[in-house]
Amino acid sequence: VQLQASGGGLVQAGGSLRLSCAASGRTFSHYGMGWFRQAPEKEREFVSAISWTGGNIYYADSVKGQFTISGDNAKNTVYLQMNSLKPEDTAVYYCAAEFKGSGRGTRGMDYWGKGTLVTVSS
Repeated sequence: VQLQASGGGLVQAGGSLRLSCAASGRTFSHYGMGWFRQAPEKEREFVSAISWTGGNIYYADSVKGQFTISGDNAKNTVYLQMNSLKPEDTAVYYCAAEFKGSGRGTRGMDYWGKGTLVTVSS
């Protein structure tokens, strides 16, 4: 699976961005999809995931009520709508795929895309 994340950029605090992750190469619907982020000088952390069945959605506590994940199997794309952005949301955001998994990466993700940088100014 090849994953291409896009949609990052510079936004003021309180603003919104929508990240997209387009997948190609394998049957998209067989993969749980996750978003992760890595802030400067910090370890990569889980942000949100949608299971391969689409029946389960997960969020890190830090983004609950602020971010929304969704998927479109017809477009082989998963989205992350990010609202009310804060400077602490500044990070490189990565999407990743987990074969028939939750997308949270508890077993390790199978494929990673290159990240997209989100910068939130105060």
